[in-house]
Amino acid sequence: MKANQIREYHSNRVILFPKALDRVQTRDNFGRQHWWSFRCLCRHRACYGDDFFSVKTVTARGLREMYLMAFICLSSREVIVSTSTEHPNSAWVVEQTKEFLDQTINREQKPSIVMHDRDTKFTKDFTATLKAKGVRTNVLPVASPNLNGRCERFVQTIKYECLFKFILFGKRHLDHVVSEFVDYYNKKRAHMERDHLPPIRKAPDEVGSLTRDKIEICHYVGGLVPSFERKAA
Repeated sequence: MKANQIREYHSNRVILFPKALDRVQTRDNFGRQHWWSFRCLCRHRACYGDDFFSVKTVTARGLREMYLMAFICLSSREVIVSTSTEHPNSAWVVEQTKEFLDQTINREQKPSIVMHDRDTKFTKDFTATLKAKGVRTNVLPVASPNLNGRCERFVQTIKYECLFKFILFGKRHLDHVVSEFVDYYNKKRAHMERDHLPPIRKAPDEVGSLTRDKIEICHYVGGLVPSFERKAA
């Protein structure tokens, strides 16, 4: 590189740097505003996060990518996962959204907000389905998975603790394994934000001490997950 080219290169860096810095600061302020909005939503008991995830299964036609839809309550950490499909079109998304509403609409704390990213599978029909039941949507900014971190974390959990440890044979096998893990996740798996209680379980009575003969090992998800539990009285 010649001397005049070096000077031109460095001068361009000096000229461009303040503009780039302004863009970074603008994006940082934009993200900070949404972060505070996100924190307020997380305190809302009726706020849910929503996202898609996929996993490969073995079929007669070879490996196929299957898609699922996960809803997670941001306060209790309870998870509701849809059945799988090979073709996640708008009709399937609407059908799974209706299933989610049917499971939660009669609860004391009904869903009122559903947060989701800008995936194209979240169509106008999806928004209309929720709106018809009085649930509004909160669309997250572009490229901000941290704002839906609880849902992203569940996806990582179910993949690494369950799905990646099985050879999954088709839709029925996948749906069964997911259903078993979700049941364990909601009723047995401890969560730090829940004072080490499962999402849908009340605090047990206090016990002064436990001897070894009062503890048993239970297995869930086809024996994949061991759990140390107090024996029933």
